[in-house]
Amino acid sequence: MSIPKVIDDVISYISGAMSRIFGPTDDSYPETGVQPYQGELKSHKKHRSD
Repeated sequence: MSIPKVIDDVISYISGAMSRIFGPTDDSYPETGVQPYQGELKSHKKHRSD
């Protein structure tokens, strides 16, 4: 491999990573927002045995 080809490949690799990091997101997650808790709360009562 010639030196200019190696330099071109390195620049292409780094610029591809930079565009992936700083580019717009391509996530396809649904927008859910805040979800209410629908489970049972843990009881914090302490039992004393005297």
